Amino acid sequence: MVRILPLQAALLLAPLSAVTAQQTSPGCAEVLVLGTYHMANPGHDIFNLQADDVLAPKRQAEIAEVIAVLKQFNPTKIALERSVGDSRITKDYADYVAGTHELTRNEIEQLGFRLAKALGHHSVYPVDVDGEFPYQHVVNYAKASGHSAELDATMAGFGEHVKALNQYLPSHTVLDALRLVNSDANAAAEVGLYFRQAHFGEAWDWAGADLVAEWFKRNVRIFSNVARLVDGPGERILVIYGYGHLGWLQQCFASDPTFRLRKLAEFVQ
Repeated sequence: MVRILPLQAALLLAPLSAVTAQQTSPGCAEVLVLGTYHMANPGHDIFNLQADDVLAPKRQAEIAEVIAVLKQFNPTKIALERSVGDSRITKDYADYVAGTHELTRNEIEQLGFRLAKALGHHSVYPVDVDGEFPYQHVVNYAKASGHSAELDATMAGFGEHVKALNQYLPSHTVLDALRLVNSDANAAAEVGLYFRQAHFGEAWDWAGADLVAEWFKRNVRIFSNVARLVDGPGERILVIYGYGHLGWLQQCFASDPTFRLRKLAEFVQ
């Protein structure tokens, strides 16, 4: 199992839960952020999961189980981790609905396309945006200030999460893995690892704080892109994203009184 810090998780999640309970109303648009692991192994992160073949019959049956769970939320729109304005995703989805596009291993298609088609959606919605991630600046600062060992220890936390999921996935279903990474404790632990990087820096050279700020800026821009999809209070939007974004996006939606934040655990028996 992924190792987490219980006290850290409680401290981080208590304000989020309070905001959700106190500020939302029954007429709010609903949003479910589904954090996923990258099923196609793109290798774009500092630490990367090595997922097995999601196209294998066993995994395809497990994907169908996930789709059945997500149908309970009954989203009116599905927002995906593709760049805003990406016309290719529109074409790929239309071709899939028409039967001329085979699903790739990417979770965008395995989960997003399959669910959208099952629900009769005419389109899916790309909401991603690139951002700065000045990690090398943090590395350079830590090296120059004699804190490389501390930074390595901090970053090892991300590596431990990925290693634990690598060990967990082969003997568990896709839904099991999604339940794990979408747990409140795991989401809080991931956010906490980012905030630990903010310790690296000093006045006028806030190396780690600037990295965390840039990461938050990217996520709040994603939040903004999703928010603009809302056409009315009955909207239910499913947001499918890499689980490193999960806690940040949940905090954004929980803090906005026009949204009611939903979570995967509500729909899993």
